[in-house]
Amino acid sequence: MLKLAVVFTDNMVLQQTAVLPVWGTTSPGMLVTVRFAGQVKTVKADVNGDWRVTLEPLVASAIPQEMNITVNDPDQTAITLRNILIGEVWVCSGQSNMEFRVSQTKNSDKETSEANFPGIRLLTIPKLVAETPQKYIAANSWAVCTPETVSFFSAVGYFFGRELHRKLGVPVGLINASWGGTVAEAWTSKNTLLEIPELAELVTKYDMDVANSAEIIAEYKVAIRQMEQKTADIRNEGFQRGWADIPNPPGDWSSMELPGSWQNRGLDFSGVLWFRKEIELPASWQGKELRLAIGATDKGDVTYFNNVQVGSITMDDRQDSWCFRRTYAIPANLVKTGKNVIAVRVHSDKYDGGMIGPAEAMHLSCPALPESPSIPLTGVWKYAVENNYGKIVIPAIPPGPDNPNSPSVLFNGMISPLIPFAIRGAIWYQGESNADRAVQYRTLFPSMIQDWRTQWHQGEFPFMFVQLANFRTEATIPVESEWAELREAQTMTLRLPNTGMATAIDIGEALDIHPQNKQDVGLRLALNALAKTYLQQIAYSGPMFRNMTKTGNTLTIHFDHVNGGLKCRGEKLCGFAIAGADRKFVWADAKISGDSVVVSSQSVSEPEFVRYAWADNPACNLYNSADLPAVPFRTDIV
Repeated sequence: MLKLAVVFTDNMVLQQTAVLPVWGTTSPGMLVTVRFAGQVKTVKADVNGDWRVTLEPLVASAIPQEMNITVNDPDQTAITLRNILIGEVWVCSGQSNMEFRVSQTKNSDKETSEANFPGIRLLTIPKLVAETPQKYIAANSWAVCTPETVSFFSAVGYFFGRELHRKLGVPVGLINASWGGTVAEAWTSKNTLLEIPELAELVTKYDMDVANSAEIIAEYKVAIRQMEQKTADIRNEGFQRGWADIPNPPGDWSSMELPGSWQNRGLDFSGVLWFRKEIELPASWQGKELRLAIGATDKGDVTYFNNVQVGSITMDDRQDSWCFRRTYAIPANLVKTGKNVIAVRVHSDKYDGGMIGPAEAMHLSCPALPESPSIPLTGVWKYAVENNYGKIVIPAIPPGPDNPNSPSVLFNGMISPLIPFAIRGAIWYQGESNADRAVQYRTLFPSMIQDWRTQWHQGEFPFMFVQLANFRTEATIPVESEWAELREAQTMTLRLPNTGMATAIDIGEALDIHPQNKQDVGLRLALNALAKTYLQQIAYSGPMFRNMTKTGNTLTIHFDHVNGGLKCRGEKLCGFAIAGADRKFVWADAKISGDSVVVSSQSVSEPEFVRYAWADNPACNLYNSADLPAVPFRTDIV
């Protein structure tokens, strides 16, 4: 049977000005003919049935075209692919901040409603772990970018591609191959890991663990069963107690500002919480059907209006229940003038839980009266705890082919099937899961990039990546930081040719490892691509440490990428720390002097070292005239 590789479907984009491999499988010895854009290429399938042709380079075109693939066997149906464009193709990969969907971003309703771009095409690769490199996997199809299709696509990928599409004026194809919580070695081929002694231990340790995994797997299964029993949602006790009813309910009720997870509001446990909000409805709404939008509830919800259930979505209903925005219809017979009660029962068996919004997705409206303003549902809600499971620790998945953090398994299952599809380059957002091994990442990350380039046989194609955003509690004194060290390893990777880095040190969120502002992330990646790949004369990086000079008790920091001048956002510069030979850092007084920054401290008479933005979540405010933030650095590198 004639079959194509996963990347060949209707609506695809082919890379302009590049040779274009097209491949698949059929019966051994069959002649396969590919016809596209006036070219006709024929090849004989090998003994395994594999075949591949190479089309000559083509210029960008937004005119839809068809590709026809036939085989000289009347029993095998020809394949015709339609609505194909020629333009720029980028792979979007990494962990959860790359997987993070457009529907989860800030202003997502506006972003999705405006996402009508026939010239942008989206392909998401199915999640797959594999012990060996795969050639053919289950396929999704390329989709034309519309409000419906973009909602579930990588936000960073989309905002990056949208900027390229607008600035270049050519079709853009985006291939999303990402998986939350994964490590870089899972995206690197086994051969590359084994070739580097520092990384080979990742493979040898894995092999040893797998060889002795029977007992670990048995213990894991027991732990999972115990966890599932502990967190099972088997009763709805709050409803029996009248917690959804209009009168003041019994029980211990407190106040919570929403949206937000209850862990971020100081409740460090999983379980079941009820949320109640009393609202006053205008007389004109009485007896009319309403639309209740409560945003996303992490993870499952049962939602009531005036003590009647009007909706429910759980993780059993859909895997993205934890971030899916709920909108429920309120029957007209439940709607009355005056006081009404919305009650939401949220069950979360692991990680965070709560009504997480975003704010713009939380409101009550009357469709029959579009001129009547909707009622916002953000702000203070009452809450009560129905069930407290305690802090749930998820048992680690044992080593083996089912664990997406095993060495090479995601390269094998999600990257290998794309090769050698012609691409312009790749964007990458990952590193959180490797932050505890930052020194190793100095070798691992560039090795992964070189590995992909070697496998693709397209030379040193562009590879743009995101430096980790600020996260966790803001530092009040100079501290050591694994996240800062990981950012440093990412900066070091710029030594590789044709790489670029988008700094995100100013657009993270202290309480959320998945910041909603993916627009600026995608934009800053696009600036790197536009400048470095498409050679546009634009600023693409914030100030970057070049060198340091010492004069008396001051140190002067000189920067590259000043781009018209340095500036401070705020009354005075912050984020600089200074130390003498003892490496005991204290906050420094810092002042801009031309294209440099002069730092000093009365408590350090003989300064030797400087750090900037060196913390998980640093307070830092140095920018260039292009409003791009300075890249974190330290001069005491070890």
